[in-house]
Amino acid sequence: MSKVKKTIVYWLLLLPLVVVILFPFGVMFVTAVRPRAELFVYPPRWTFSEFRWDNFVDMWVKTNFGGALINSLYVSVASTALALVLSIPAAYALSRYRFGGKGLYRNFLLVTQMMSPIVLVLGLFRLMVQFGLVNNLNSLVLTYAAFNMAFTIWMLQSYFNTIPRELEEAAWMDGANHFVSMTRIFLPLAVPAMVVTGLFTFINSWNEFVLALTMIRNQDQYTLPVQIFSQVAGRYQVEWHHVMAGTVLATVPVAIVFSWLQRFLIKGMALGAVK
Repeated sequence: MSKVKKTIVYWLLLLPLVVVILFPFGVMFVTAVRPRAELFVYPPRWTFSEFRWDNFVDMWVKTNFGGALINSLYVSVASTALALVLSIPAAYALSRYRFGGKGLYRNFLLVTQMMSPIVLVLGLFRLMVQFGLVNNLNSLVLTYAAFNMAFTIWMLQSYFNTIPRELEEAAWMDGANHFVSMTRIFLPLAVPAMVVTGLFTFINSWNEFVLALTMIRNQDQYTLPVQIFSQVAGRYQVEWHHVMAGTVLATVPVAIVFSWLQRFLIKGMALGAVK
């Protein structure tokens, strides 16, 4: 079978999956730009009379989308940075040193990945009350970083194992201490892994809803998932074109970050799979 025929066959096999994945985004976009009077036409159709780009402007003004966007960016970036700063030394220790309980600790990290944040939401809320961080975005930064650290440590440690020890040993022979060899030799080689791990941590923090709904009560402190939810919950009349416009814009930062870091993502996944 020629290469062109194989490509056609592969695309035909993948086409149902592509349709299933893109269909919700298509509905979301069409609803966002559709005139309000044509939202509930029956039978449903993809066509409409005009593109209403003003829906995005109206949504931005009426729903405090800009403030929620800034809150989500702050929480996601800060929690990702904090998780990486705390996880890199732990992953390096797991990769390079021998100590008692190492295997037990690795298993503990794996088990914590099976636990949903909703199981601990009441305890976390009471903890933040004691710290005086309820209605404070820093409570989300701390909790998101804590829940993502098990994932980041596990992922980074697996990649760190692929970096030859001989590179650090050569630096030690030249007089470098462990800290210098780690910061100048080891970490530059691990940039793809840190970018990949940071990307997934950012997405997890960006999309998290339950903890944000629990910790934040003031509408000015809402993150995007909670802000969009507030446009639906408890409303007598839901402005679906505004809801969908907000959802479309909420996907844009993640898409930009993913596209910007795509080369690191591919490189990190490929190198991390080869030992």
